[in-house]
Amino acid sequence: MIQILAILSVLLIGVGLTMAVVFLIGTTKPIGPASPTKLWLRRFWAGPGRTAAQRRAHRSLLVFAVVAGAAAWLFTGWPVGGVVVMLAIPGVPWLFAAAGAEKKAIARLGALETWTRRVSDYVRNGIGLQAAIIATARTAPPLLNIEVKTLAARLQAGTDAPTALRMFAEDLDDHSSDEVIAPLILQAADAGDGLYAALTDIAQSLSDEVVARSTVDSERASARFTVRFLTGVTVAVLVFGAFSAGYAAPYRTSMGQAILVGLTALYIGLMLWIRGLSLPPRLPRLLRTDAEKAPAVPS
Repeated sequence: MIQILAILSVLLIGVGLTMAVVFLIGTTKPIGPASPTKLWLRRFWAGPGRTAAQRRAHRSLLVFAVVAGAAAWLFTGWPVGGVVVMLAIPGVPWLFAAAGAEKKAIARLGALETWTRRVSDYVRNGIGLQAAIIATARTAPPLLNIEVKTLAARLQAGTDAPTALRMFAEDLDDHSSDEVIAPLILQAADAGDGLYAALTDIAQSLSDEVVARSTVDSERASARFTVRFLTGVTVAVLVFGAFSAGYAAPYRTSMGQAILVGLTALYIGLMLWIRGLSLPPRLPRLLRTDAEKAPAVPS
């Protein structure tokens, strides 16, 4: 075990020195679009929150997970145990949040329906599309307040309407939202009649989708209970093993650590599969764009 710790320490020191040299000197690689892995890492570190406080809380949780994982490694003497703790701290809340994520998505659809009807009402009264969108920013539904106000700010700052609407679609990142924004982009690019009727039909379809998804969500409650139950039992077993010398003794060997790696990977795969069953399939986006090429928000 001491030899393993020494090897890992040397590797970590080498990686740290390499990163320090790259940071100070830089690289000669030309600047280009970020790879999918780099984009995923950026999104993972930035966090899923809608506000700056939520994103800071997410990053604080990740830092705490690394510190707790290192402490667990030192306390138990299990390298794999430290990794398990580091993954469990952000992972367990993520598993438990499956029901909340779907309920939030349904609530956002309801807010999108309300916003769509407000835009259609302004259009029916003879107000232009851009002016109608800006007017809705004052009374935007709470769940879309930030996104709608950002869209209005972009339009007022001089961003052309089709570009601002595509950026709005990226902010919402939802298939149903694209169905609302697509006719707005067409109307902004080539003004014509029928926008009010199209928005009214889309708002009604959103209302029907909210009802359908709420019904399906209630039917998936059993799968979500299974995720919570299995996760709770597993956490309890791990805590018991960490404080019970006799129970944890076989896992202190190299073979025991290897077996623990296999069991951990199997458990994570099982939880991801069950969580996937508890959530509806994510439909492909209609207005997908490259996030790296999206125009910056005007100040």
